[in-house]
Amino acid sequence: MTLLSDLPFTRIKFYVTTNYPCGYLPERQARSLVAAPAHFIDALTYSELIKHGFRRSGLYTYRPHCEGCQACVPVRLQVAEFSPSRSQRRAWRHHQHLTAEMTPLVFSEEHFLLYARYQKTRHAGGGMDTDSVDQYRSFLMQSGVDSAMVEFREDGALRMVSIVDRLTDGLSAVYAFYDCSVAGASFGIFNVLWLADWCRQRGLPYLYLGYWIEESRKMAYKADFKPLQGLMGTEWRPLEI
Repeated sequence: MTLLSDLPFTRIKFYVTTNYPCGYLPERQARSLVAAPAHFIDALTYSELIKHGFRRSGLYTYRPHCEGCQACVPVRLQVAEFSPSRSQRRAWRHHQHLTAEMTPLVFSEEHFLLYARYQKTRHAGGGMDTDSVDQYRSFLMQSGVDSAMVEFREDGALRMVSIVDRLTDGLSAVYAFYDCSVAGASFGIFNVLWLADWCRQRGLPYLYLGYWIEESRKMAYKADFKPLQGLMGTEWRPLEI
């Protein structure tokens, strides 16, 4: 595997943040290894960084670097070997009527209102439920890599927005938010299935799903998509969950 000191990383510097409250495991402290400057991280460089466990939030590219804790495991779905479970197939059929349209990252008031409702419903008290328009723009509308958004609609009504990054070996699922008021919906599951299908159609081997944390209920759904690989040290290995 390419070392961080090798090309195309020669112009990038890496620094460690100070400790901050962990957003996933209560009462723990976290810190990150950050890649900078942002304007040197293009689509090709980011495709290599994500293989080393990095993710991005807006223009901020990072990976966990917590002292004495290895709870955050970067994971990716092996698309060619993926076979949906019965409940996943049911979710796929249930949402086949949704129309999908891919667009550039462009701010929309309609999108932001859906995002705000989603945060207040699913993540109340988590900090993001009070996000302003500027915070939303910084988090999801800024990117220095090859990014896009996918709108999912039902009879014209916006149901879900999915932000993705295109990589040399697949896609990275950045973030998705959806209409939580629809009874019986499985939009989050459908989003992963739709992205996996997109990868398969284009012959891309991996769908990167960010970090899986065994102790975090928010991350539990990722374990349902198999076969999943996890980054262990410097090697991607099958993740037995």
